Amino acid sequence: MHFSYLLLATLLSAASAASSTPFAATKVALSVPRGGAGYYKPMRSSSSAGDVTTTTRGGGQEASVGGGTASIPNEVFNLVKGIVGVGVLSLPAGIAAFGDAPSAALPAVGLVAAIGAISAYGFSLIGRVCSYTGARSYREVRRTCDDMCTLLYFDADTKANLPFSSSDWYEKLTGLGQDSRHGNELDSLGCCTFKTGCAILAYSMVLADSFKALLSTIGYDFGRTDVLLGVTTLVLLPLCLMKNLSSLAPFSLAGIIGMIYTALAMAIRYFGGAYKLAAGEDSPAGKFLAGVSSDLQPVFGDKGASAVLKPNSFILICMLSTAYMAHFNAPKFYLELKNNTIKRFNTVVLTSFGISILIMAAVAAMGFLTFGKATSGLVLNNYAGSDTLMSLSRFAVAFSIVFSYPLVFVGCRDGVLDLLKVDPEERTHSVLNQVTIAILGVITALAVKVSDLTFVLSFGGATLGNALIYVYPALMFRSAVKNMGDDASPALKGEVNVAMFTAALGVVLGTIGSVMAIKGPGGH
Repeated sequence: MHFSYLLLATLLSAASAASSTPFAATKVALSVPRGGAGYYKPMRSSSSAGDVTTTTRGGGQEASVGGGTASIPNEVFNLVKGIVGVGVLSLPAGIAAFGDAPSAALPAVGLVAAIGAISAYGFSLIGRVCSYTGARSYREVRRTCDDMCTLLYFDADTKANLPFSSSDWYEKLTGLGQDSRHGNELDSLGCCTFKTGCAILAYSMVLADSFKALLSTIGYDFGRTDVLLGVTTLVLLPLCLMKNLSSLAPFSLAGIIGMIYTALAMAIRYFGGAYKLAAGEDSPAGKFLAGVSSDLQPVFGDKGASAVLKPNSFILICMLSTAYMAHFNAPKFYLELKNNTIKRFNTVVLTSFGISILIMAAVAAMGFLTFGKATSGLVLNNYAGSDTLMSLSRFAVAFSIVFSYPLVFVGCRDGVLDLLKVDPEERTHSVLNQVTIAILGVITALAVKVSDLTFVLSFGGATLGNALIYVYPALMFRSAVKNMGDDASPALKGEVNVAMFTAALGVVLGTIGSVMAIKGPGGH
């Protein structure tokens, strides 16, 4: 993990160095056209209300830019809060997907750190593209980059050099017709909607398991489906029908507190041997082991560190793509940072992802080392209902998810309405209510049928998660540098190769990970 953390620092330091003199001019204001900033036009003028100005000093140092007010500590806290979520609790099962001996935790922790480092680099790339183009949101970043597209889309130069003269062939292959930017925008919107849909599905699954366990501790033994329907109807639906969610925002603080508490509680239970198997008269079973069902009790074998070379390790890798997902908010963090130079922004990214790596590595390792191959997709399910320490963890996680659920749900609902091309003025209370009930019904039905959280997170990470973390940021960066033309420094042009390598890596990981997620840990 030390090597990968060093890799994270090296990547972002190199990024800062490459970004220090992006233009030949001493002062360049980037004018962002209203209909889609896609065309980078450096202009020697003072910045206006909608412009972003990048200033360089003679020594290559960036001057103060931007109008944000957030300090670095504030940004770090909020970004860690955004990264470390419920996906962390499935990571121990990701290790169990390929290994069953304690030594399997060693390469797994390395993967947690390595994927975290690459994810941080992608997050940094998006913020830097904002600084180069003046984009103020993820969607604007994509509009700004005229060749920002999936790997199946071609830019104008590629299209001109195709060994076919027919434009119909190109349009049939890409499915974009005459307006590729419209296809790109729908692609981005579809990605966002799919990812938020996966998130609320995972939330519903975790709430069903958590409330079922909590109710059983006080003597109420309900089935998982009954609990899910009750929580959805009595708690989630009223919250999702709220038209003003600002009052729920403060409760998101409980999320990071709950995760830190859970990591500490898991460490206490592991080092205290509360769930260890009996090993003779001199080493009795842990005091809570009897309260765990037989299929969730610890199971260890001989698949150790070398098992990470097996294809099933891609399940963990793709779960990590979901766990580190925060990239849609990169423009927001860049713009809100006070004195938002690239160096200061990368300090935020380095610190935030570094802390997140430590929390995720701790949860993944402690959970797997406690239960081994028997680790559940939601590791909290492995702990006994009589374990007060872990019951408090279940309560903290459930409390956090309940009040975070509507905030994420609104993103999914708005994405669906955008895909259906429902104009904002047509989104009356009645329409919003009907769509809310419909989406929540579909998500609940899926949560009833799908109980494997590992599959949801690994498949979501293998598909669009990898695209959003590895592929899109690299293509955005390549397009931004290309649009600079001769004003781009040699360091920036050279870094494009590094960025595109991460994109290619994302495609490979996603392809293999999708297959392994569908097959499952026992697939062949």
